[in-house]
Amino acid sequence: MQTVAQWCDWNGNGLDHCSFFESNEYSILEGVVIGTREGDYGAHYFVRTDALFRTREVRVEYVGGPRLHITSDGEGRWHDRLRDEPIPSLVDCLDVDIGVTPATNTLPIKRLKLWEQASQDIVVAYVPLLAQITGDFLPRVAQQRYSCLALNRKYRYEGLFRGFTADLNVDEHGLVLDYPETFRRVPQ
Repeated sequence: MQTVAQWCDWNGNGLDHCSFFESNEYSILEGVVIGTREGDYGAHYFVRTDALFRTREVRVEYVGGPRLHITSDGEGRWHDRLRDEPIPSLVDCLDVDIGVTPATNTLPIKRLKLWEQASQDIVVAYVPLLAQITGDFLPRVAQQRYSCLALNRKYRYEGLFRGFTADLNVDEHGLVLDYPETFRRVPQ
């Protein structure tokens, strides 16, 4: 199964064009972003998961800026492919959250398979926006909570690491429709 989704920022600026491919063995999110949040930027992202939606590979590259390529064994051990070294700070992270796109919210939603009214706290490898990068371009650990408000249709996302909450409606593929105050789905 393959589908395409597009988002702009909440004010109608920028564009994120994402392709989501899902099979019985793995899934891939891949997109390009012209962003305006916290400055102007262009970026390409690629995320591959295993059959259980555990993140296995992440590539993010800002146009004219930093890039990263990291992999995981699916059990929470990460490796920086550009420097060829482990990333011990990300131990136990099974998911990635890329700040330039709402697409990566799909992965924990699908991995957790929460029943209605159930919640789960997770730690993720958070890839920051370009303006937030200081020093090496590597993800940092972020605590989050997902709650199922309506089975397969609505979830509450809580970015515990930044005190942010949003109720996310998703489509039949688990992709975010609108992410209040941050992203809007572009009709196709």
